[in-house]
Amino acid sequence: MDDGDVPGIDPNKPSIARTYDALLGGKDNFAVDRALAERFITDMPGAQAIALDNRAVLVRAIREIVLTTPVRQFLDLGSGLPTADNVHQVAQRHAPDARVVYVDSDPVVLAHGRALLEENDQTTVIQADLRDPGAIWEQARDFLDFDKPVAVILSAILHHINDDEDPAGLVRYWREHVPAGSYFFVSHFRSENDPRSAEMEAVLQASLGRGRWRTNTEIEALLDGLQILPPGLVPCAEWKPDQPHGVPALSAARPELTVWERLIVAVLARKP
Repeated sequence: MDDGDVPGIDPNKPSIARTYDALLGGKDNFAVDRALAERFITDMPGAQAIALDNRAVLVRAIREIVLTTPVRQFLDLGSGLPTADNVHQVAQRHAPDARVVYVDSDPVVLAHGRALLEENDQTTVIQADLRDPGAIWEQARDFLDFDKPVAVILSAILHHINDDEDPAGLVRYWREHVPAGSYFFVSHFRSENDPRSAEMEAVLQASLGRGRWRTNTEIEALLDGLQILPPGLVPCAEWKPDQPHGVPALSAARPELTVWERLIVAVLARKP
């Protein structure tokens, strides 16, 4: 992408969405985003697995919701740049009537997302800041029926919300604005209070100026009032991994997770 392609952005400041795109091998990013991604890849070999595991678990979670629940509405908060197997593509593959609202504040995300969705009348993209849930709700309710269950997707976004911005309050807002039977999918950087997670958190803070890695207990606390579903809060690679139909998962048969794979976790919860 050329630095002048999209108005209203600073090409000298890395973006969360564009850096993630670079880690996934995408092309919708600037040199500054690629430099940050390269720092993870080069200085911390194996760290790219975090982005890959997070994308793969998102696909599995959307498929799980569509195939095992009646939910056909998805609100993807902080959706990031379009890539292969986006939420609407996975959901509509199994349920053509699924409706999806993507929310992001990055102009690059909005430009590419709207172009991708021009011919999909079951999906829309709105510009809003995750920290302003009221504004999101006002726009999203024109497209989603909040009297019916909704799947709220918070994929790799809450760890970019600092404690003083009340991430628990953001989740609570959506819990209070969706009906019983709604689902919440969250993936989050996990701190194990070890040198590796501290090192990566420091890189994130230095480059993006924000971010808060949390322990299992802190992440679970964000879901207060929701029922955490099996297998609970686990590394993304261990959240219902794909396997041949009818063959039970054998954890002993899977390779031991790398230190990087342990640093991104996922959980699915339900509003009772």
